[in-house]
Amino acid sequence: MTESIVLRHCKATDPTDIAFFVKRGGFQALTKAREMGPEKIIAEIKASNLRGRGGAGFPCGAKWELADKSPGNEKYVICNADEGEVGTFKDRYIIRHDPFTLLEGIGIAAFAIGAKRAYIYLRAEYRSLLGDLKDAIDQAAAKGFVDLPVEIREGAGAYVCGEESALMNSMEGRRGEARFRPPFPPTRGLFGKPTIINNVETFMNIAPIIAKGAAWFSRLGTPKSTGTKVFSVSGDVERPGVYEVVMGSSLSDVLTLAGAKQVKMVQIGGATGGIVPSSMVETPLSYETVLGSGAITVLDTTRDVIDFVYRTMEFLNEESCGLCTPCREGTEVMMEIFTRLVHGEGVAEDISTLERLSRLMMQSSLCGLGQAAPIPVLDTLKYFRNDYENRIRQSVFLRTLR
Repeated sequence: MTESIVLRHCKATDPTDIAFFVKRGGFQALTKAREMGPEKIIAEIKASNLRGRGGAGFPCGAKWELADKSPGNEKYVICNADEGEVGTFKDRYIIRHDPFTLLEGIGIAAFAIGAKRAYIYLRAEYRSLLGDLKDAIDQAAAKGFVDLPVEIREGAGAYVCGEESALMNSMEGRRGEARFRPPFPPTRGLFGKPTIINNVETFMNIAPIIAKGAAWFSRLGTPKSTGTKVFSVSGDVERPGVYEVVMGSSLSDVLTLAGAKQVKMVQIGGATGGIVPSSMVETPLSYETVLGSGAITVLDTTRDVIDFVYRTMEFLNEESCGLCTPCREGTEVMMEIFTRLVHGEGVAEDISTLERLSRLMMQSSLCGLGQAAPIPVLDTLKYFRNDYENRIRQSVFLRTLR
């Protein structure tokens, strides 16, 4: 079921002129929030059960409360607009078409935790958005709606910097590598100060929740996945694009909107996302089942499973920061195995090796990249094991002919 919350202003107002946004009720939620006070704001966000839309799904209100209670007068808010996940482009769409709601959400968050400075960490490849985003910040500041500095920091193009601790390292001028945790950002984040980090879509939900109330928001979706979710749909579809549906809607609902036909499998959540075969397209989209960052990549019956996973692993191997051994060496070994498979040189032990290696990486990698990199491997082995076995049998047969 479709519902427009995050995208409600997109293409309905002029994103370059704050006057259009104000006429549609823009910044009224920020005014209301200032009247409510920090404690009531955080209570409202907690009551809404809003979870982070970046993929991990951590409860937003709990994160804000922890930062609010952390000692110190210097605190930060960071909007993660890195969006380096494969197949994800929803945040780019949102920033281009509705930057003012994003700034309103950032302003409410900053007021709630007592932050005096906010940052937007913008993906390097999104430089085309930089001018308009800066102009929106200037307009909001000139009108008095945003009363704290909001600084844009451009990323360096590293996939791992979408992970919050690597992002903070990057902002501090260090190599983009994941940090050991604890401490967590709400207690000790950017420059060692309490910090909340949410992605673009999460901040877009803040103003509607404050304006209409937690009860309204929490009635949408499922008990553990409230509200809506925005998806970037690409691949073998007739209408690729950005779609917003109520949490708990089935995958088939989104595929129908995008015009998918002859589906073989769908990857949900980017390069490290889960694989759903065509027999399971009625799977509900929620944190309880499968969700991730919001990328949906559709592959039709002409696609080769082994080749797809090989390309995915090639990307993850390239983007591993190399800090921890399980991820650095694990993705390298997986690449070696898949290279053999695609070139007709697979051996019978490859499948069991992939399974053992996947379990090791998931249990011992430092950050989400290494922990989730094996998911496409394990899911395709679960649902398309015959493709692996047939490829190995062909390899063995070809070797007997040499």
